[in-house]
Amino acid sequence: MSAGRDSNAPARSALQDAAGVRPAELARRLSLGDSIAIVVGVMIGGGIFLIPNLVARSVPSMPAIMGVWVVAGVISLIGALACAELGAAFPETGGQYVFLREAYGRFAAFLCGWSFFTVARSAQVAWLSVVFSIYASYLAPLTPAGSKVLSLAVLALFTWANYRGVKLGAIIQNSFTLAKVAGLLIIVGAALLLGGHASRHTIPGTSAISLSSFGVALTACLLAYDGWVQLTFVAGEISNPKRNVMGALTFGTLGVAAIYLVANLAYMTVFSISEIAASEHVGADAAARVLGPAGGTLVSLVILISILGTLNGCFLTIPRVYFAQAADGLFFQKFADVHPRYGTPGFAIVAQFVWAAVLLLTGSYESLIDYSLFGIWVFYGLMIAAVMVLRRTRPEVPRPYRMWGYPATPILFLIITVWFVCNMLVTRPGPAFAGLGLIVTGVPAYLLWRRYASKPLGQQRLAEVQRPS
Repeated sequence: MSAGRDSNAPARSALQDAAGVRPAELARRLSLGDSIAIVVGVMIGGGIFLIPNLVARSVPSMPAIMGVWVVAGVISLIGALACAELGAAFPETGGQYVFLREAYGRFAAFLCGWSFFTVARSAQVAWLSVVFSIYASYLAPLTPAGSKVLSLAVLALFTWANYRGVKLGAIIQNSFTLAKVAGLLIIVGAALLLGGHASRHTIPGTSAISLSSFGVALTACLLAYDGWVQLTFVAGEISNPKRNVMGALTFGTLGVAAIYLVANLAYMTVFSISEIAASEHVGADAAARVLGPAGGTLVSLVILISILGTLNGCFLTIPRVYFAQAADGLFFQKFADVHPRYGTPGFAIVAQFVWAAVLLLTGSYESLIDYSLFGIWVFYGLMIAAVMVLRRTRPEVPRPYRMWGYPATPILFLIITVWFVCNMLVTRPGPAFAGLGLIVTGVPAYLLWRRYASKPLGQQRLAEVQRPS
């Protein structure tokens, strides 16, 4: 057995052959359409309404702006295609956690799940709920206490919906995704048809674009594209995963890239580059210019819907990582419970709500969301490298889909990842080292779990099957 293989794989294989019993399994109820809605719904948040301002300040010319969005889209597509190969080969609940476990063993997988729960993904959920309250206050003024109550209410709503069943969560996700895409297309269409033509597509005196400024713009665009990986968290619940995981990641990521490019083209139809660079809320300003005051209100509503769609997607996908980790005996066993009626990892979903609420009420999410970016990209790099590692160590695994451009494409993504991580260490050493430190806290936690935790759920159920009556 190669060093990268999971030490519990024999137990899981034996279990699957024993009396038809399978460990900690969730029903496959998500269709291709549901899966595409998850990809698009999680990726499109409020970034496309805000980030063009930063991009225009960093690369102040139309070709460069479109170029940086294209480059970020290509990088994100490469990451999605890597996930497609891994997800089709290992279509299990937990996605990224499973890929790291199969490539590097349980320790690396544990660190990923640990950092997700304690810092990265829980802080993301809390931050999204706060951003929702901030934008809601533009429509109806809220007191600080009222904002927190609204944020908690939104968290509770999506906890309840996804606790009640994956199909209910998928229906909500589909609805929000359709609504946000429709709203975006209305805004973009109005800008293209009614916006006229901006007088200048380059800021005077800024023809030279440095590698550093392009890097700043690329970082911002990559954040706007983030979220494609979360579909893999529910790979164990996608019907026909060998086809639908690849299809959803490919079509979803390409669709988002197309929307982002058309949106930027629309902004530059309404505004000059200098006006975009000066606008803190370019989406709302563009809509207000072509549609009047109603346009600004429409953008606020679309942003609220976008945030809600992303937040629901987080509750639909992220708890599955903790579920898979607990099923391996590397987290509290209650996280591996499947609700007997709704068929969801109910305890994991509720636990995410509780911890996100704690981060929200204490305000610690503000620092953690900043720190988590470093860790998220470290694990992205490890995941993409897992494509190459597993092709070498697990050649016998069926691969219904093999990522396009291999090995050049994963190597390109790894180069971008190394640049991203090193750039953060140099330009933002405080958050970067804090993020690294938070990952390192998982080392003693892993040692404690290995020493004191019960056997993986799969091994427990195998023992029950084999126990004499």
